[in-house]
Amino acid sequence: MMYRMDNQAGQHELDTSFIEWRKSSFSNPPDNQCVEVAFSTNAVGVRDSKNPDHAALVFDQKTWPALLDRCTTRAFDPPQPR
Repeated sequence: MMYRMDNQAGQHELDTSFIEWRKSSFSNPPDNQCVEVAFSTNAVGVRDSKNPDHAALVFDQKTWPALLDRCTTRAFDPPQPR
């Protein structure tokens, strides 16, 4: 399957034929609350490991490192009350 992505540089298609999904090593019983990732020729898929048949988020491989950086620096955390 191909997914069309529009960005500032124009349109391009992302290959969403993800074959091998990898679960994080942080996903441990009993909750197993984690995500899985898969890579294709030009895209990265992210899905809920407990609901693998539901929709996946799809990122351009060029965007993926920036997303990981924002997550690891906790840039998405809500502001703390003063």
